[in-house]
Amino acid sequence: MKFSVSLYSFYSAIKAGELTPMQCIGKAKELGFDAVEAVDFVNFQCPQEEMAQQAQALRAEAEKQGLCFSSLAVAADLLNGSGGDTAKEIERVKKYVDLAAVLGAPRMRHDITQGTKPAQSYDSLLPRLSEAVREITEYAAAKGILTMTENHGFFSQDSERVEKLYTAVGHSNFKLLCDMGNFLCADENPALAVARVAPYTAYVHAKDFICKSFYAENPGEGAFQTRAGNYLRGTVIGQGNVPVKQCLRTLKAAGFDDTIAIEFEGLEPCVEAVRIGLANLKRYWDEV
Repeated sequence: MKFSVSLYSFYSAIKAGELTPMQCIGKAKELGFDAVEAVDFVNFQCPQEEMAQQAQALRAEAEKQGLCFSSLAVAADLLNGSGGDTAKEIERVKKYVDLAAVLGAPRMRHDITQGTKPAQSYDSLLPRLSEAVREITEYAAAKGILTMTENHGFFSQDSERVEKLYTAVGHSNFKLLCDMGNFLCADENPALAVARVAPYTAYVHAKDFICKSFYAENPGEGAFQTRAGNYLRGTVIGQGNVPVKQCLRTLKAAGFDDTIAIEFEGLEPCVEAVRIGLANLKRYWDEV
């Protein structure tokens, strides 16, 4: 088992000027992680022609710290495309596959879509979605990069939907990234959702949320609403309402023994939150 951290977890410190994205790699080593996860909007805020050089610099820093990149996470919309052009969007995502190879990351996660306007059902869009995903994963397979989708983005967030997409793509190089917290964004029980997707999971995001019903008082700044209008706020792993330990138990029972990456997005000071979260995560994994 390896424990990684998404560099997005340090985003509040980056925005405050307390850490640079490059310094976050050393901080991850200091906190006791085995690997780090790169994120497009955190680590590649540079012109496209400079991205490969940036990836080389990130890899060099990780190797200097004795770490590796566990994954690269990128945004994508394979229905609405880049400026309305799906083929252009697929090619853009493939360029990130090239960057994952430069990073030395064995896998890359990309989004699917935010949905369509006027609205269409997920099932009706599956043929188009699976075709686009299959083209990307076939390209990535030739470079030794596993591709994944995450339960993320509200439209492609439910466990049933990502399971259907996995089945429709039907390619050995395409798996699922299971984010145990994100199922709450679609108002789904994380324990039941993880049990559904565990057999197809190649990588895990550990995340916790504090949850409040729509009928409770609006918690204000730092919170957002789920698809059904309930309230979520990110918090330290083990201090929210996500049944993290139960999700880990289910994953272990399904044979998962690869990499779990912390993704923190709460209001607490991020370095301390990640430190406490890692300690809790390691203890829970040992206990289950």
